[in-house]
Amino acid sequence: MENQKKLGASAFLPLIVFLALYIGCGITFTLMGVESPFGQFPRHVALLAGIAVALLLAPQVKVGTKLDVFCEGMGNSGVMMIILIYLMAGGFQGAAAAMGGKDSVINLALHFIPVSLLIPGVFLMCCFISTAIGTSMGTIAAMAPVAIGVAQGAGLNPAIVGAAVIGGSYFGDNLSMISDTTISAAQGCGSEMRDKFRMNFFMALPAAIIAMVLYGVLGGHGSGSIEAGSFNIIQVLPYIVVLITALMGINVAVVLFVGILMTGVIGLAMGSVGFFEWVQAIGGGMSDMFSISIVAALVSGIIGLVRYYGGVEWMVSAITSRIKNRRGAEYGIGLLSGVLSAALVNNTIGIIVTCPIAKEIGGKYGIAPKRLASLVDIFACAFLALMPHDGGILIVTELAGCTPLDILPYSFYMFALIIFTCVTIQMGLLRTPEEKEFARKQEAAARR
Repeated sequence: MENQKKLGASAFLPLIVFLALYIGCGITFTLMGVESPFGQFPRHVALLAGIAVALLLAPQVKVGTKLDVFCEGMGNSGVMMIILIYLMAGGFQGAAAAMGGKDSVINLALHFIPVSLLIPGVFLMCCFISTAIGTSMGTIAAMAPVAIGVAQGAGLNPAIVGAAVIGGSYFGDNLSMISDTTISAAQGCGSEMRDKFRMNFFMALPAAIIAMVLYGVLGGHGSGSIEAGSFNIIQVLPYIVVLITALMGINVAVVLFVGILMTGVIGLAMGSVGFFEWVQAIGGGMSDMFSISIVAALVSGIIGLVRYYGGVEWMVSAITSRIKNRRGAEYGIGLLSGVLSAALVNNTIGIIVTCPIAKEIGGKYGIAPKRLASLVDIFACAFLALMPHDGGILIVTELAGCTPLDILPYSFYMFALIIFTCVTIQMGLLRTPEEKEFARKQEAAARR
């Protein structure tokens, strides 16, 4: 059973094949000007090719054993929860639209918020909600249907608002005291939560400010002829309840279920929708999410085989072996956390795997625990948020009807966060007195 764990870099071949086929074909057909370029080679078909490659690797291992590992990865409880959230979000969106809630919330927003401020406002709201509830996926599931619907109604580019939702959602995931990534990073690196928060905040705040400015300047002004129509505040209630209950920390799947029930009660009471029309709308919304649900499960299965084949161990060794100094240590720790998070499609697992290694490297180069925790968390969240197979990207692209490449150029917050963090590494900023003293001692020892 140990042979299968020595494949090294080739363990990632199935994931590379999937991304090369899906993204590569999408880019090629985009350049060719083909309509629906990313639909020419569907992502679930690209995943099947990746699965075939995964099953061909390690021929000494029985195919039945590989399939067991694959199915165990598909059935991961975290993945099943994400799929449930996908289905509930789709059902809520369909039900709310059928009873008139979507039109009402769009018109309500257009009455009180200038179109030019809609996208920075969405980003800011997502920052607040995600910090309060500590989860990017929960924030995206609660905000994406509302934000994208409003943006489309205002004639704005849905890809930009999708990027704003994802960026704002990861802002809080990275900072919140109750986020699983913050807890894992602080505990794993031996830092106090408040110390990690302060260190993190000095990099996240300027990145968020720049993102808000860029969304305000480049977000667009919508259709020139757009006018706010009438709205009924009662029809907006399901959206309000979803956002408030999410802020209260209630499980997002429960929140969306309550929202779906409210759309039925309000729609039937007002006569804006019939019972079977409402039920069919829920079913239609859920059906729209079937494709990305399958993608999430298949990706998780492939990741299970990548780990089984020893891909994670190889990556850890490959990155840590190239670390030679303090600056290299910080870059190495960040890169390890980010790449593991992106490869495993789970920032928390990426952080948990990275923290013991980061702690060991940090001790060698005198890096404070709060700095380690901050680097590990920032890179894990930032890298994952930019991946085309991340859960947040999948749900936003499905709702907005766009591709990952449409969203990527507008991921201002994620790029700014990575840049600001790299600046602090390159210039030696935000170092504690203890770190500075350690550096002075090293320099003095080197001069002897």
